[in-house]
Amino acid sequence: MPGEEKPYKLYKGGRAKGRVPLQRPSDRRKESAAGRAETKPRERHIGRWITLALAVVLLLGVVWLVTSYLSVSSGISDANDRVPKPVLAELKKQNGMLTSTPTTILVLGTDGGSQPGRSDARRADSIMLVRTDPRSHRLAFLSIPRDLRVDIPGYGSAKINAASQIGGPVLALKTVKSLTGLEVNHVAFVDFDRFKELIDSVGGVDIDVPAPILANKFDCPYATDARCAKWPGWRFGTGSQHMDGRRALVYSRIRKNRLDPSETDLDRARRQQQVIQATADKVTSLGTALRLPFKGGDIVKPLATDLSAGQVIQLGWAYFRADTKKALHCRLGGEPGSADGEAVLFGSEDNVSTIAMFTGRSAPLAPAKGLPYAPGCVVGNRNL
Repeated sequence: MPGEEKPYKLYKGGRAKGRVPLQRPSDRRKESAAGRAETKPRERHIGRWITLALAVVLLLGVVWLVTSYLSVSSGISDANDRVPKPVLAELKKQNGMLTSTPTTILVLGTDGGSQPGRSDARRADSIMLVRTDPRSHRLAFLSIPRDLRVDIPGYGSAKINAASQIGGPVLALKTVKSLTGLEVNHVAFVDFDRFKELIDSVGGVDIDVPAPILANKFDCPYATDARCAKWPGWRFGTGSQHMDGRRALVYSRIRKNRLDPSETDLDRARRQQQVIQATADKVTSLGTALRLPFKGGDIVKPLATDLSAGQVIQLGWAYFRADTKKALHCRLGGEPGSADGEAVLFGSEDNVSTIAMFTGRSAPLAPAKGLPYAPGCVVGNRNL
C-alpha cells in the first residue's frame, strides 16, 4: 500500500534473545510471593522440630548423668569405707576438678583373697602410680617392682611389697611417697578376687599378648589334684585376646614364662600395666558409659578408694579424652642381688630421672638395652 499510511507500526528494535516468556512479569511476581508465603511456615515448622530434638537430647543427657551418679554412689560408699582413715591423712588434696587438674593415683594390688594360702596375705603384688594430665590429654603409668629394696619408714630396708604386709595400705602409701618424692592425690586398692570381679563387671578386657606364654602352675582351674597334676599350666598365644576376669588376672600374675627364661619380674609389671590400662579403657568406653546407670555400682564395688562418686565420673571423663595410644609407660629398676637371704633389686640412680619423665619434667627415654632391670619410659604400645 504505497503512499498510504499502514494500519500498524513497525517495531525495529528487535526482541531479546532467549525463550519468549509465557507469563507476564506480574504473574511471576505473584507466584514468587506465594512461594515465599508457603516457605516461611515450613521453615518455622522445621526449626521447632530441631529445637525439640535438641531439648530431648539435653534432657536425656541430664537423666543419664543423674542416674550414672546415683548408680556409682550406690557402690562408692562401701568402697570409701574400706579405706583406712590414716590413708586419707597422707593424701594431697587438690584444688580443682579432675577434668582439668593433673591427678596422681596409687593403684595397689594385694595378694590376698579367698584362694588357698592367701587369707592372711597382704603383700603388695602390684604397685603402680597412674597420672592424668587433662590439659595435655596425657596419661602416664609408673610401675614399681615389688622386689625393689627400699627404706620402709620406721622399719628399715626391705622389699617394697613388704610394706603392705607390715603396716597395711597406709605404710605402703608412705613408702611409695618416700621412694618417689611425689605427692599422691588418690588411692585405689584391690585384692585379686575383687580385681577379677571388676573386670567381669565391664564384660572382660582385650589384651595384646606380644609373645607366647606357658606359665608355671598356679591357681589350677580344675577341682581334683589328679587332673591338676596332668595340667601343663596356663597358656597364652600371641596377638589380641579377649579375657574374662580370671584369665586377665592370671596373665597379670605370671612370674615365669617357660617359653622364655629371660623374662624378669619387670615383664610381669608390664603385663600388669597392660591389664590395668585395658580395664580403664573398658570402664571409660562408650559401651560402658551407656550402661553406667545400670553397672556403675558393680564397677566401683570391688575397689577400696577415697574417690567420691563425682570424682570417679570426672576421672572417667579425663581418661576418655586422653589419647591412650600415646600413653607413657614407665618403670623403676635397678641391679639384681640378695639381702637378708632373699633375692632383691637394688635401686638404680636412674630411677630419679625416670620419675621426672613420668611427671613430664623431662623427655621419655627407653630402658637401656641389654640391661633387663633398667628403668625408663616408652610412649605408646611398645614393649617396656
